[in-house]
Amino acid sequence: MKNIVAIIPAFNPQQSLITYVHQLLATTITQIVIVNDGSDQKYNEIFEDLMKIDRCQVLQHNGNIGKGGALKTAFAYIRKQSGMYHGVLTVGAHGQHTLQDVKLILTMTKVFSEGIVLGVRNFHSVDSTFLSYWGNRATSLFFELLYHRKLTDTQTGLRYISINELPWLMKVKGEQYDYDTNMLIAALKRKCPIFEVEIGQLRVKKNTIIHYDEITNAGTLITRMLMNYLKPRNSNG
Repeated sequence: MKNIVAIIPAFNPQQSLITYVHQLLATTITQIVIVNDGSDQKYNEIFEDLMKIDRCQVLQHNGNIGKGGALKTAFAYIRKQSGMYHGVLTVGAHGQHTLQDVKLILTMTKVFSEGIVLGVRNFHSVDSTFLSYWGNRATSLFFELLYHRKLTDTQTGLRYISINELPWLMKVKGEQYDYDTNMLIAALKRKCPIFEVEIGQLRVKKNTIIHYDEITNAGTLITRMLMNYLKPRNSNG
């Protein structure tokens, strides 16, 4: 049995995160590391309750850095727990990833032991808007054009990463949502294996704001991807 630690970057999370953490700990996940990325003070009680949960560690940022910065903070913390874990699982804090999807990725880690495993979403679901569908298509096609690798969902936040990949991942540029794409670009350049596992439908709760997200402005993502591509090769993380 692998020891896997789940990482949850959290900015202004809902009360439901507490229940979700308990559900995750009932799976084969060994520990959960939550990064409070400068949430408003009114959310302090939620984080205080999370700190009381056994096998749940809460790390703090004084201000909002962004998803990439939060992940790197968690990576640094986990690396200090030398030899304890085989890999990390990144998960959203706002109910984007169902327990069923998480369990599927955990099961697939028995098959894909190295590299990065992406839980790719179905953008044909009823929750998917016209813009999110075509935004995802555009970013995936542009990624394939630049890097000659077809990936269905470059922005998914549900990922399993082998512990061996953390040292170089901490050096990948990007403190915000662009880190998700930069991670994959760096992985390809390093010939790190990337696997895709189809998970459930795209899930967006109506009338809620998902701060770290996997549904982002396609134009901004494509622009940043192109800038990354045009940089001198020796300047990439």
